[in-house]
Amino acid sequence: MSQPSGGRAPGTRIYSWSCPTVMSPGEKLDPIPDSFILQPPVFHPVVPYVTTIFGGLHAGKMVMLQGVVPLDAHSRFQVDFQCGCSLCPRPDIAFHFNPRFHTTKPHVICNTLHGGRWQREARWPHLALRRGSSFLILFLFGNEEVKVSVNGQHFLHFRYRLPLSHVDTLGIFGDILVEAVGFLNINPFVEGSREYPAGHPFLLMSPRLEVPCSHALPQGLSPGQVIIVRGLVLQEPKHFTVSLRDQAAHAPVTLRASFADRTLAWISRWGQKKLISAPFLFYPQRFFEVLLLFQEGGLKLALNGQGLGATSMNQQALEQLRELRISGSVQLYCVHS
Repeated sequence: MSQPSGGRAPGTRIYSWSCPTVMSPGEKLDPIPDSFILQPPVFHPVVPYVTTIFGGLHAGKMVMLQGVVPLDAHSRFQVDFQCGCSLCPRPDIAFHFNPRFHTTKPHVICNTLHGGRWQREARWPHLALRRGSSFLILFLFGNEEVKVSVNGQHFLHFRYRLPLSHVDTLGIFGDILVEAVGFLNINPFVEGSREYPAGHPFLLMSPRLEVPCSHALPQGLSPGQVIIVRGLVLQEPKHFTVSLRDQAAHAPVTLRASFADRTLAWISRWGQKKLISAPFLFYPQRFFEVLLLFQEGGLKLALNGQGLGATSMNQQALEQLRELRISGSVQLYCVHS
């Protein structure tokens, strides 16, 4: 039977908790649909770690876990997607992901806890994790099952035994060093989609992501290529731009968030502005994800996993782009092209 590791009785664990940001007195809620709001990533949480999943789980949601298996790991660790966070009675666990290292044949056990009783175990051999090595695990939640990839390779899928809508808590326990936990939506672009979304790791305070940030595009851009920008808006934002530049350092297209009037717009090389009809997401201390998909005749935009239309651009101009530049009042966690 699956049991949490750590050597403590269930009622005596010391947990690390993550709570929603507390609003200041008089602050008003933003008129933003829930589907546009992404939970900020958590860096280096203390294990055992339990956090609320903002808005709960639904099909199309992805949880990304970055960490290291300690070199002296002798037992196991587990990731539980729970229906609540009480200690007594113990909450149901819709999906229990439990890598085990204490046998001669390391493996993963998956299960469901319902009404205090474990259901039938599912076992996957050939564990793709090694002691002393880092890893990136993606949990991708679909309509009927969850898929799990380890270091970019599909590892298992598990059919739900409890409704996904009941899950609102993530718990991490055992022999594991967690570097980051991220909460994302899948790639909304059919043209750039894969079985798993782009699971590029979050980086905290990386010199390569200092703003202003420049990212080379030596081969230009080709249809189907996706640019990813993830980060956090600073406390007192002034401006934020994502621009694409050619060999002459001209910017044929720029995405600009204006904090003064809370608008988002495309800016052409000649300064012409085309407003984007979408909720303004770039509020202080809010996490964001910008996706740009390049296609014949232009590029498509998605914010926080929600598609927001396209802007036109000829193919020759796309092929001549050589630099992605990001500037403004943001802290970057991931830039990839």
